[in-house]
Amino acid sequence: MERKHVDLSVPSAARMYDWLLGGSNNYEVDQEACQMLLEVAPTSRELALNNRWFLQRVVRVLAEEHGIRQFIDFGSGLPTQRNVHQIAQEVDPDAHVVYIDNDPVVLALGQSLLDENDNTAILSVDMTDTDTIFAHEDVDRLIDFTRPAAALFISVLHCLPDSAGPKELVQRVVDRLVPGSFVVVCQLVSDDKRVRDGVTELMRVQTHGNWGRVRERADVDEIFDGLVVEEPGLVDVTDWRPDSELQQRRRSIEWTEYGGLGRVPDRRHRP
Repeated sequence: MERKHVDLSVPSAARMYDWLLGGSNNYEVDQEACQMLLEVAPTSRELALNNRWFLQRVVRVLAEEHGIRQFIDFGSGLPTQRNVHQIAQEVDPDAHVVYIDNDPVVLALGQSLLDENDNTAILSVDMTDTDTIFAHEDVDRLIDFTRPAAALFISVLHCLPDSAGPKELVQRVVDRLVPGSFVVVCQLVSDDKRVRDGVTELMRVQTHGNWGRVRERADVDEIFDGLVVEEPGLVDVTDWRPDSELQQRRRSIEWTEYGGLGRVPDRRHRP
C-alpha cells in the first residue's frame, strides 16, 4: 500500500486528540494547536477523556448485551489503550473490527498494531467514500452484512463540513445494515455560540480547512431519525451508562460530546 506523506506543518485532529488523551503519537504542531484550543475551551482534555471512556463502555455493551461481533469504526483515530478490537475480542476472540481513517500516521501505527490480528483491518479511506469502503476486500472478508453489525461514528462527524453531508453519510451506512444492527454517534456540541464559532474557526484555520463545525444538539438528534434510540437516550456521553461517579465529575464545561446508541429497526416498522 502506498504511504501517504505526513505534513508536519499542519495539525491533525487525530493527533491533537491523541495529545489530549496523554498519548505520544503527535508532533509539536499538534501540541501548539491544542494549547490554543485550551485557551478557547479549557476543559477540552476532560472532554477527550470522557469521549474515550464512552467508546469503551458502548463497545462493551454492544458485545456483551447485544451480541454484536462485527464493528466498523469510521474515523477511528490513533490507536491507544483499550481500542475497539481489544474490548470486543475480550468478549469473543472471533469478533471482527474494521477501522477507517485517512490520516497517514493513523494508518502506519494501526497497521503495526494489527499485523498479527487476523480479525481486524485498517483502511486508508476517506470515511465519506462509502462506495470504496463497502467494496474493499477487507470489509468483504471481515463484515457479513447479512448479520447485525455496529457502525461507530465516535467524535468524528464534527470534522466534516455540512457540504460533506454527515447525516447523509450515516444514512448510507444504515442502509447497508440489517435490522438489529446498531449505530453509535457522538459529536462536539455547545449551547454557547461563542464557543461554537470560536472553536470552529480555530480548528478550520489550524487544520487548513480539514474541519467541519461544532454543532448543536438538535443537529445530532436529526442524525438518529429512523433509528430506535437505546436508553439512556441522547445525552452528554459522560452520562451514558457511566462506570463511576468519578468519571461523571470530570465534566467538560464549554462544550460536550453529545450522542448515543441507535438500533436499526425492521424496515417494515420504522419508528
